[in-house]
Amino acid sequence: MSERWKYQIKSGSFFGLILTIASSLFKALDIGFVAEYVSLQFLLKLIVYILVGIFFVGYFNWKAKIKKDSEK
Repeated sequence: MSERWKYQIKSGSFFGLILTIASSLFKALDIGFVAEYVSLQFLLKLIVYILVGIFFVGYFNWKAKIKKDSEK
């Protein structure tokens, strides 16, 4: 696997996980933590946010990293 994909997966997965937990936190306060974090909706949201994180956020982070490294 190339360095680009390793970097994108690492940074995008972190973004997706943090965003999912943060966005579900407010809903969990109303319906309960176990009900929110074990639901199918949470799992689907987690998958979508991680994929978006890998392909979009990871890509733009990679481009910024390449630009930063080339300026050195």
